Amino acid sequence: MKTYPKEDIKIDWEPDKCIHSGNCVRGLPKVFDPKGRPWITPEGATRDEIIEQVAKCPSGALSIIYSDSDS
Repeated sequence: MKTYPKEDIKIDWEPDKCIHSGNCVRGLPKVFDPKGRPWITPEGATRDEIIEQVAKCPSGALSIIYSDSDS
């Protein structure tokens, strides 16, 4: 699993689950670029745009982890 931080969230990517549907790349190409290194650059969109796009991942390879703001 790889993790990419953005503000109070983290984008988690599990490569073994990925079915390469391309939803992420088509939805937010400035964040998800399979040719880039790293391939996820959270600076390319707002927190809310990323959350919305990650929710569309059909395989569940991408997920959002929310920071515990109560501590």
